Amino acid sequence: MANPVEKPNTCAFDPWLTLSLGFVLVVTLSAALAPWLSPYATGGLQEKRLLEAPSWAHWMGTDGLGRDLFTRILYGARVSMSVGLGSGIIALVIGTAYGLMSGFKGGHLDRFMMRIVDVFYGLPDLLIFILLSLLFGRNIAGLLVALGLVSWVRFARLTRGQVLQAKEFLFVEGARAIGASKRRILLRHILPNILGPIIVTLTYSIPAAILAESTVSFIGLGINDPYSDWGTSWGTLAQDGWRAMRTYPHVILFPAAAIFFTILAFNTLGNMLRDRLDPKTR
Repeated sequence: MANPVEKPNTCAFDPWLTLSLGFVLVVTLSAALAPWLSPYATGGLQEKRLLEAPSWAHWMGTDGLGRDLFTRILYGARVSMSVGLGSGIIALVIGTAYGLMSGFKGGHLDRFMMRIVDVFYGLPDLLIFILLSLLFGRNIAGLLVALGLVSWVRFARLTRGQVLQAKEFLFVEGARAIGASKRRILLRHILPNILGPIIVTLTYSIPAAILAESTVSFIGLGINDPYSDWGTSWGTLAQDGWRAMRTYPHVILFPAAAIFFTILAFNTLGNMLRDRLDPKTR
């Protein structure tokens, strides 16, 4: 008798998923606990310790003003992670609500709403982000609003497409046949069944926001207040290190590594979640 075909175990331990999730949690907790984890004040100047190499006293060295680089990266995580997570949630709420309404209503309203999305989608994201950040101010709130208004179109297009497919499901037709209200069908039957792709898109939106904020800060248009309670973003730290990269490479190495590994962890997490939530890959 032929051996039965073994089904793949989707709950098997995945070291890359665990490592990525662990790194994201460590960075998030470090950002939240920066005032208690940092060994020095965020704006503390030490004139006798300018551009020191990494040592026991300063694990990542010091910058051009003698400030502890490890402390600045901890506080920079607060800015970068707050912008990434906050703008991702803003884009998720706006785009999902927009896509739900467009896909569920259909008809002329759907086509009109999608034309608006097409207009936003055709504009260069970075340019719009720079203009909006200048309009709303170079602060945490301004960057959150600017990035959220740039990123929502991805969620809108994805949600609208998922809703159009979900409307044809048999259980949705059954709920409509027994007289369920449109609101109940949308919130109780359609939305829970399309959350998987939306969550995966959120994991990709967060690193994209971190990279956009770092890019804008690197060219000098982001948050740059070293004496603020929030500190300075990783992009600004990389900009400071760029000027002394050849003679003091540690000043740019550690901020760039923080940006790179955080974005890599979020993207890896998104890939793993996509594979596990997509029934076609099971």
